[in-house]
Amino acid sequence: MNPILKIHEKDNVGTCLRHLQSGEMLDLENCTLVAKEEIPQYHKIALTDIPIHSPIFKYGQVIGLATQGISQGAYVHVHNIESTRGRGDQKEEC
Repeated sequence: MNPILKIHEKDNVGTCLRHLQSGEMLDLENCTLVAKEEIPQYHKIALTDIPIHSPIFKYGQVIGLATQGISQGAYVHVHNIESTRGRGDQKEEC
């Protein structure tokens, strides 16, 4: 079983179905992906290089924007992605 779940052709991140070790080589859709760092199970890995301010696609939907450039194989999480979906705790007062 492939340890990376990619649902949609637009996805530039995949879900790790198990813990990945730094340097681990993974086969995904006719290419080899190398994990740049340890990535916990069910967290995201960059499937391509993602430039700063670019959309992050998961399940074919934009889930956020890159707050820095993200290299292929890097861990994608709150340290390098900003949500574009509304948060109730961030609403401006009128």
